[in-house]
Amino acid sequence: MHRTARAIVPLMEPAFEDRPCERLLSEGPCSLPDAELLTLLLRANRQGADQLELAQRLLERFGGVLGVLDQDGPALMEVEGVGAARAAAVIAARELVARAELARLKRGAYVAGSKAMKRFLRWRLAGLQREVFGLILLNARNAVLAVEYLFYGSVDRSVVYTREIVKCCLRHNAAAVVLFHNHPSGEASPSEQDKAVTERVFALLEEVNVALLDHVIVGGAEQVSMAEEGLVPQSELY
Repeated sequence: MHRTARAIVPLMEPAFEDRPCERLLSEGPCSLPDAELLTLLLRANRQGADQLELAQRLLERFGGVLGVLDQDGPALMEVEGVGAARAAAVIAARELVARAELARLKRGAYVAGSKAMKRFLRWRLAGLQREVFGLILLNARNAVLAVEYLFYGSVDRSVVYTREIVKCCLRHNAAAVVLFHNHPSGEASPSEQDKAVTERVFALLEEVNVALLDHVIVGGAEQVSMAEEGLVPQSELY
């Protein structure tokens, strides 16, 4: 009896838009919706002794849970046993925490002070290897209207165009704003340039009746509120 030969059908590789792991590592976690971030966590949830050993190696390498969550993809994948999927799962966990903190901010009737801002920004900017400068825009009751990322820079600086900050505030009809940026070096202390930018933005926003409440700088696990340090003119700490 002769068997009929079966045609071999090649497996179709999923399109890039259907591969959340690759998209997260190449485009960043902000590019994925909540459901895909959760999917990455669920896929990586495999039990076993090897998983426990890997977790212990990660904790030892980066100095604890916060250190692990602060890493980017390449740093995580330097640890033996961590591939793209596991690195993406760790980054997805951090992104979900940041989104939860933002939801907490928006759910509140108003932002009561710098502590909530620093907590949100600590997770939003963790692991970034270049400077990002942005705004948290608020209404007259200090409720969050939006978060905007305006300028991206190199590992040690970003160029800030103050006119774009004013335009963004007017576009959202914001009554107040909190500036933020990160220092990839891990040092959160305000530089002289940070102080000069803050003073310049304060003066420009004053002309359009928008209050500058704070400028928060994130460096690794440390966050500095320039309002708390007395470096934002006339700030009432929200």
